[in-house]
Amino acid sequence: MVHVVEVDANEHDDRAGDGLLLEPLSVRLLIPLTPKGEPLHRQIYRGLRRAILAGTFASDDPLPSTRDLAQQLGVSRTVVLLAYDQLLAEGFVVGRVGSGTYVAEGLVASRAAKTARPAAIRLSRFGTFAVETAARVTFHEPRRKALRYDFAYSRSDVELFPFAQWSRLLHRRTREVRVRELDYGPPTGSEALQQAIAAHLRRARLVDCDASQVIVVNGSQQALDLVARVLIEPGDQVAIEDPSYEGTREVLHAAGARLLGVPVDRDGIDAAAMPDAARLAFVTPSHQFPTGAILSLARRQQLLTWARRRNAVIVEDDYDGEFRYVGGPLESLQGLDTEGRVIYVGTFSRTVFSALRIGYLVVPRSLLPAFTAAKWLCDQHTATLEQDTLAEFITSGMYERHLRRVGRRNAANRRVLLEALHRHLGDRVEITGDGAGAHVVLWPRARISEDAVVAAAAARGVGVYPLERYRIRRAGRPGLMLGYQRMSVADIKEGVRRLAEVLS
Repeated sequence: MVHVVEVDANEHDDRAGDGLLLEPLSVRLLIPLTPKGEPLHRQIYRGLRRAILAGTFASDDPLPSTRDLAQQLGVSRTVVLLAYDQLLAEGFVVGRVGSGTYVAEGLVASRAAKTARPAAIRLSRFGTFAVETAARVTFHEPRRKALRYDFAYSRSDVELFPFAQWSRLLHRRTREVRVRELDYGPPTGSEALQQAIAAHLRRARLVDCDASQVIVVNGSQQALDLVARVLIEPGDQVAIEDPSYEGTREVLHAAGARLLGVPVDRDGIDAAAMPDAARLAFVTPSHQFPTGAILSLARRQQLLTWARRRNAVIVEDDYDGEFRYVGGPLESLQGLDTEGRVIYVGTFSRTVFSALRIGYLVVPRSLLPAFTAAKWLCDQHTATLEQDTLAEFITSGMYERHLRRVGRRNAANRRVLLEALHRHLGDRVEITGDGAGAHVVLWPRARISEDAVVAAAAARGVGVYPLERYRIRRAGRPGLMLGYQRMSVADIKEGVRRLAEVLS
C-alpha cells in the first residue's frame, strides 16, 4: 500500500491556529470489480470491509477520499458514497467533518489462517546451499544482550567518522545533481570514483592500475561473488588459507568449488604448500584473516611464482591494509605482479562505515569484459549519489585525514591492549596479528575450550570471539579474536582484566 500526498481542492483539512493546509493521504487500494453479479457499491463495500478486518487499515487510519477512490476504480463517486454509507452504518468507519473518513477505533484485525497446504517449491542447488549456510554462518547481527566490554572486530570506527562533512557533501550532490545523472549508471562505477580509487591505491598501496581497471561493487562480498561467478566451475579446485574468512569460504562452496586448505603460520600462508591442482587462490596478505599474520615479501614472490607455473589466478583481499604499525607498508601483491594474474579486492566498510556498501575490484585488463558484464548481470550498477560523494570525499583529502585519525587511535588502543595483555596474562598466551589491522589473536598456551571461554567471558560482560568458525579443518589450535577499534582505553583495560580471570 503506497501513501502519497496530493492536493484535493475540495477535500482538505485547513487546521485553524497553525496556518498549515493538511492535504489528505491518497491511498492506492486495489479492489477487483466485475460488471456481473453483485452491484458495484456492494463489491467496493466488501473490499473495504475485508481490508479493515485483515489489518490493511488499522484503527484511526484514513480511508481514501470518495472522489479519489472513484477515480482509481473508474466508477462514479455516487457508487463509492453508497459503499461508505454502508460501512458507516455498520460501525466500521466514522466521518469527521472537514477531515475525511477514518477506520473506527477498537476494531481488532483478524487475519484468516490459510488452511491450504503450502506449496512444495523446489530450490535450486544454490537455494539449497543458501538454506544450509544460514544455519551455520554467523551474520552480523547485534547481540541479544549487549556486553559492556565487547572486543568486536570487522567494524569501522563510526565515532571518529566526520559525518557532518559527509552530510554536507551528500546534500550538495543531491541539490546539484542533473536529471540525466539519475538514470542508470555504468556497471563499472562512477568515473570520478574510479579515478579517485585508482589514485589512492597507486599512492597508498602501490597497486599498479589505472581507473579503467577499477570496478565499483556493493561491498567486498559482491566482489568475491563476482570472482566466483566469472572464474569458477563446479568441481574446480581452489586454494584458500586455513583458517580463512567465512564469507569467502561460503561463496566458494556455493559456486561448487573444492576447497584445498593451505596452512597459515606467523608469516602468512605457506606458499611452499600451495597445491598444484588449484587454478585459483584466495589470500589476505596484508593482515591474514583471522590470524593477523603479514605475508612476507619472500612468500609473496613465491606465491606469484606458483601462479605463473600453474597458470593460476590469485585473489588478493586487502580488507584492512590501510593500518600498519610495525615497519613500513609492504607493497601489495598486485603491485608485484607483472603478468596480470592478481585480482585486487578492497572495501570502504572498515575505513568509512559499513552501511555505505561500496567496495571495488582491480581487474587485469584481459578480464575486464567478463567482470563488467557480470556486474551488469548482477545488479547493473552501484548507487551513484553515494559513489560521487565518496569520490569527492577522497579527492578533497578528507579520506586520508580520516585515515590518519583512525590510524592514530588504533595505534593508541593497540598499545594499551598489548600492555594490558602482558600485565594480566604474561606468557600464558601468545599474541599474533598485532602488526597491522584492528584485531589481534590470543593463543592460550594451556588447553582450553573456545566456546567455554567465550561463554564465561560473556558472563563477565566481556565479548571475545572464537577461531573455530574460520577453520576448514575443524581440529586446530584454540584461539580467541579481540578487536579494539571501537573500544575506549578504560574498557580495554577492564575487559582484559576480566578476561584474565576467565583464562586463569
